[in-house]
Amino acid sequence: MKLLRYGPAGQEKPGLLDSDGGIRDLSGVIPDLTGDALSPASLARLAALDPASLPRVEGNPRLGPPVTGMKNLVCIGLNYADHAAETGAPIPKEPIVFLKSLNALSGPNDDVIIPRGSVKTDWEVELAVIIGTRAKYVSEENALDHVAGYAVGNDVSEREWQAERGGAWDKGKGFDTFGPLGPWLVTKDEIPDPQNLSMFCDVDGVRQQDGSTRTMIFGVKQIIAYVSQCITLNPGDVIFTGTPPGVGLGKKPTPVFLKPGQVMRLGIQGLGEQQQRLVASA
Repeated sequence: MKLLRYGPAGQEKPGLLDSDGGIRDLSGVIPDLTGDALSPASLARLAALDPASLPRVEGNPRLGPPVTGMKNLVCIGLNYADHAAETGAPIPKEPIVFLKSLNALSGPNDDVIIPRGSVKTDWEVELAVIIGTRAKYVSEENALDHVAGYAVGNDVSEREWQAERGGAWDKGKGFDTFGPLGPWLVTKDEIPDPQNLSMFCDVDGVRQQDGSTRTMIFGVKQIIAYVSQCITLNPGDVIFTGTPPGVGLGKKPTPVFLKPGQVMRLGIQGLGEQQQRLVASA
């Protein structure tokens, strides 16, 4: 099942994608894709619906982030062995955890705003895990029981603010629009093995990242279990799980960064694609 949110920013309604690729309105069934709506019982009720019985949404509305109301937008850094190698960083002994500002969250096809004065804005296609039930001190064995589904994420990063301005990574990761998510949440029953998904990112039609979740250092189970030891994960919370090689920072001999007018297109096997245009900050 593919669940989504559509409509103007701040006024999105819940929906699902039918077998023909059309959007069906769920607002008469649930108020939004948040909290208890992501529980196993709620997802089972939604899966039992006949999409044809739901109002069809006409046209091509804007898609918002497929979940809302989260308390945490957690990210894992340097979580692909080949990405760590391209940046010259050692393999982490434990997951590197940081947070994105909730203001970074944006729709999958919304414009991405390059911050004022930025010359090092970068792309990062990532598998995003969406939590369905509260997770605190969970084991790896039970970690996936807390997952509602998966989505495509773009952990847009400003490398100067991330690494050259002192302090933690959060500053370079939390600018407005730096967390495109979607186009939809794909429930976990459709993704039996999150550790075997191909993924890509193109910039202006040129393939920059071409990777797989197989090269994760810490898999989804490990990440959820680890993060739950220090951050209570609530329904609707999102974890960006790291990026494969091919980011602009790692380009040799000279790093390459994003400029206004460029277009990013990225996707993950079974989870769909998203596309953003880069615009300069006002």
